[in-house]
Amino acid sequence: MKVNRVFAWLAAMMLALSAQAGAIEQTEDPYELLSDVATKTFNRIKEQREQINKNPELLRTIVQEELLPYVDYKFAALKVLGKHFKSVPRDKIPEFIQVFREYLITTYALAMAQYDNQEVVFEPGREYEDDRAVTVRALVKEPGRPDIKLAFKVRKSSNTEQWKAYDMVAEGISMLSSKQSELEAIIRQEGIEAVIKLLKEKNQQPISLEKNDKETA
Repeated sequence: MKVNRVFAWLAAMMLALSAQAGAIEQTEDPYELLSDVATKTFNRIKEQREQINKNPELLRTIVQEELLPYVDYKFAALKVLGKHFKSVPRDKIPEFIQVFREYLITTYALAMAQYDNQEVVFEPGREYEDDRAVTVRALVKEPGRPDIKLAFKVRKSSNTEQWKAYDMVAEGISMLSSKQSELEAIIRQEGIEAVIKLLKEKNQQPISLEKNDKETA
């Protein structure tokens, strides 16, 4: 399975962490949270499959209205900027964060389109005591394919005290680090405006249910 297909699964699973979090946000256990909302999210996809088949763009709406509020997209966006944060014009930071938010909506909606009743098995919860960041591991099982090892980076917001996902790792490869590496050269050579333009172009991709191994984001 190609890395981009793996990241499609990662994005779908990140949505699982985010979906319907408001209904169970009282839990203090990030492991329990991830497992519970994953089950609810994929059940919802099954229930709305007919509508999604008719209008795949519905996935984008679902992501924006119900899922993204529980993804720490601001933290993720700044992590992607990395060392370039200090050199980027201050007035461009809010625009970049907003475009990155829209990029996540598109990426996650495209990823959700790849879900086809695969089985996801989470590791048992671990002791985390006062930790404010944990890694939740899982396996994706699909007949005729090797298991995919996943890890989800989750942090507790200092403002809201809620657990939010910010990165996903497949077979040791971080989606956030990969995006940072991809954009780093563009920021260095062409500036933040070129990155913003690139992400805006990616955000125009239509949501398709067609399965393939081509990179979509």
